[in-house]
Amino acid sequence: MLRLVENHSLPRTAAFFDLDKTVIAKSSTLTFSKSFYRGGLISRRAALRTAYIQFVFLVGGADHDQMERMREYLSALCKGWNVAQVKELVAETLHDLIDPIIYDEAASLIEEHHAAGRDVVIVSTSGAEVVEPIGEMLGADRVVATRMVVGEDGCFTGEVEYYAYGPTKAEAVRELAESEGYDLSRCYAYSDSATDIPMLEAVGHAYAVNPDRTLRREAVAREWPVLSFDKPVRLKQRLPEFRMPPRPALVAAAALGAAAAAGLVWYASRRRQAALAHRLADGFARI
Repeated sequence: MLRLVENHSLPRTAAFFDLDKTVIAKSSTLTFSKSFYRGGLISRRAALRTAYIQFVFLVGGADHDQMERMREYLSALCKGWNVAQVKELVAETLHDLIDPIIYDEAASLIEEHHAAGRDVVIVSTSGAEVVEPIGEMLGADRVVATRMVVGEDGCFTGEVEYYAYGPTKAEAVRELAESEGYDLSRCYAYSDSATDIPMLEAVGHAYAVNPDRTLRREAVAREWPVLSFDKPVRLKQRLPEFRMPPRPALVAAAALGAAAAAGLVWYASRRRQAALAHRLADGFARI
């Protein structure tokens, strides 16, 4: 049981959460691919390829090189997208797509940290315009996320202004600690991926959530607690008074966002997993 009671005479503290597969069960950015397809932003081929990337992210994990390839693909994919249109698509589908995949355990932790007087900060490799409305939905106090460059025509240029990944996340945590007065030795951090080890090292209380193989080894070696989140639940089911934020508060969806780091999800049957991968690969190969 976490001891989350805060002594308010001490310096401020915060809890830093990775998003994908730590707070929600999927990749936040890739989850919107069907909406982007229906809205005419991506082709059927791109939608199928994105589904394949999501599958790889969920069942097999992704190392640094794979993450870089995903980033390059998604950057090129969103080039030329009209930001206003993307905003509208995310605002229309945020509740239906994201609310059902929020881990009950993560939502409870967020509530407990707030009750203890800690700020809650979402730190994600996914795009800021996707992460910010999710953070607002969760009641997060701050968000750190990847930012895309928007041209004078209001469209994504395909370039990345700020990439919240790996050591960059740890730098952002330290900068926030300096600006907000957080005592990092008393702060908490949660992630599923070994790529977030620098962020976990930056705080006094690190937790591995549904960790990938490498992070699990590190957690054991460093005696970091390992948590298992496996109960996605709608916020409305947890909080009867929960209401979605008003539409003006929902900002645009960034197309970019490679999955924040990959954990490992085991299906009940490996045969079923292999068959699904084979069908996806065959479909992608045909196009």
